[in-house]
Amino acid sequence: MNKVQIISDKNPKSLRIKTLIQRIIKKNGVKKFNFNIVIGGDGFMLQTLKKNKDSKKSFYGVNSGNYGFLMNKFSSKNIIKNLDKAKMTSISPLEMVVRNNKNQIKRHIAINEVSILRQSRQAASLSISHGSKPVIKKLVSDGVLVSTPAGSTAYNLSVHGPILSLNSRKLSISPISPFRPRRWKGKIVSDKSKIVIRNLNPKKRPISAVADNIEVRNAKNIIIATNQRIKFNLLYDQNKSLQKKIKIEQLRRETS
Repeated sequence: MNKVQIISDKNPKSLRIKTLIQRIIKKNGVKKFNFNIVIGGDGFMLQTLKKNKDSKKSFYGVNSGNYGFLMNKFSSKNIIKNLDKAKMTSISPLEMVVRNNKNQIKRHIAINEVSILRQSRQAASLSISHGSKPVIKKLVSDGVLVSTPAGSTAYNLSVHGPILSLNSRKLSISPISPFRPRRWKGKIVSDKSKIVIRNLNPKKRPISAVADNIEVRNAKNIIIATNQRIKFNLLYDQNKSLQKKIKIEQLRRETS
């Protein structure tokens, strides 16, 4: 059997939790071994998943950051029980293919969202389509987000995008500070869609494309699609699944 691997951020709180978990596991053991424990915040979890995208293991996140939406709350008393009874959720990332102003092609995956952002004081001027269907012929804005259900409560929610259920099989396209048309609210499309975003004025209005936290500058064309070949298996404590966390955010938004 493979041993549990503990992957920790380097901050003092994460390292303290790592030491505690190592002691508890050594003392008590665990019944199932084919998973990694990731200690940190959401950003560290995203970074770890991408580094291990070819891994067949599951990932149990322990929050040592602030919000920790993708993580589980640490309990030294219940950690063994939580690990033994954790339930798995599988998610697939977006893949963006970017052609820059030098006609170079860059590929990166995004678990939460792909952000298209203005790169200068000039607003971005974009056209957006999915498949052969235009979503919007010309959007003048600070940018646009394409979000997965898992990422719909993150940056997407802060720009007033919709919260998507984890099993919705949808993607959200949300504008960032739209100027023209000012009241465009975005669009929800199938997760089988191939979304194409073009910079209509790359010389005067440069843009960058960001996959979670990886930036490609001076983007001309961006193609975004779900990469169904990649599956990230995330483990969550009983009664605190990712689906339930998203549902809580949906209800909170509706009643706020």
